[in-house]
Amino acid sequence: MKHKYLPLLIAVACAGFASTAQASGYRFGSQSVSAQGTADASGAEAADASTIFYNPAGLSRLEGTQFVGGGTLVVPHSTFQDKGSFNFLRTPTGGTTKDYAPDAVFAPAVYASKKVNDQWTVGMGLFVPYGAKLDYGNNWSGRYAITNIKLEAIALNPSVSFKLDQHHSFGFGITAEYMKAELGQAVDVPGTVKALSANPVASGAFLASVAKAQGMAAALAARTALEGAKDGHASMDGDDWGFGFNLGYLYQMNEGTRFGISYRSSISHKLKGDTIWDFSQVSNNAAVNGFISAASGKVNSKALVELRTPETVSINAFHQMDDKWALMGDVTWTRTSRLENLDIQFPPTAEGAERIRQNWKDTYRVSLGTNYKYSESLMLRAGIAHDQAPVRSAELRHPALPDSDRMQYSIGANWKLNANSSLDLAYSYIDFKDADVNYKNLCSPVMTGCTGNGETTKGLFKTRMQLIGLAYNYKF
Repeated sequence: MKHKYLPLLIAVACAGFASTAQASGYRFGSQSVSAQGTADASGAEAADASTIFYNPAGLSRLEGTQFVGGGTLVVPHSTFQDKGSFNFLRTPTGGTTKDYAPDAVFAPAVYASKKVNDQWTVGMGLFVPYGAKLDYGNNWSGRYAITNIKLEAIALNPSVSFKLDQHHSFGFGITAEYMKAELGQAVDVPGTVKALSANPVASGAFLASVAKAQGMAAALAARTALEGAKDGHASMDGDDWGFGFNLGYLYQMNEGTRFGISYRSSISHKLKGDTIWDFSQVSNNAAVNGFISAASGKVNSKALVELRTPETVSINAFHQMDDKWALMGDVTWTRTSRLENLDIQFPPTAEGAERIRQNWKDTYRVSLGTNYKYSESLMLRAGIAHDQAPVRSAELRHPALPDSDRMQYSIGANWKLNANSSLDLAYSYIDFKDADVNYKNLCSPVMTGCTGNGETTKGLFKTRMQLIGLAYNYKF
């Protein structure tokens, strides 16, 4: 029988890919500072060129040539409380991990638009659709599921709008999306050595060969090192380009009221990279480390995950109540149920795939916002949103994505510097519902035909997040 230590859990990257910018998951609302001020309720407002992301039909409302450049500083605070995590032998791995998220992450966004004539407007957007950066460390209780993840994505979105008449506008865009992921995971060498101790044929042969070559003292040292073996480690990186499109329609009922609907397509991705197995730190005995590496059957190889990101549909409205106040709202549906199980392949080896159970559900995000014109040079904004998580239960919540339902509370402002330029500022506080996790890997290191540590990660995640946005606008 070929015994297996645990290979890398590559699917943690895919969990991030599953969330588009209007869905939960790794969404953090960094696509527009002006929209952030209303908790992304402003899809039908079309206040600036960032409408390329929310509804490209809104380009028809923009005059001349416009530019928006800025970004959002994401400041997370997350803690994990262990509640009895254990490995596949049910040996506790417990401990408490705090502040596993970075102090801050910056997400840029740049947009430009140009009105060609009374009917046509073109534009280009560059933004971060999603991302993640978590570092639990090598000693936390869920290390056999994940130790660290870094996911970066950038999207280019050229767009065009067509104004049919004073009531109807249409928009279309193409999205080119680049993703890069880096991942790490512990390998349960101690548990596997203990599980295989009942059948010591292989280790006995190894110790006999050490005794023959180096003497009994060396064999005894090797036995001690083998019995005290520590975790190995696996790491992976990969990247990919994917392509999709977005559509938009805007209905202008009258001067102060309009309704919009927009669609973002799913995008097919093949994340390709390399898997590296490291057993060099298992013990201070090089011969033992080499024996464990060979016995594991793990060889450095390629890694492949095929998936399609979920599509989204948004319906939004804007109403200018009077000279001072405007109200707006948005409802976005995301087809996250498209992502069920994720299979991670290790070509060209015969290594069995890693299967990550998700069984995600479709989600809704509802937001309401308002603008208040304080003066000719200052516009104030505020918004509130409820965002569903795609995770169905604690048993299907993986520590790579400790997601939960959330509330977002936002305030913002637009300050005109002169007739052509202005600044947008926004602040958001996102409160995540406490998230229980009780995730079990169904494949253990001593099973064949599949890859997995067999660990159970059990505990409670608590997450809060602050967003601070700043953008500069210029009209030519």
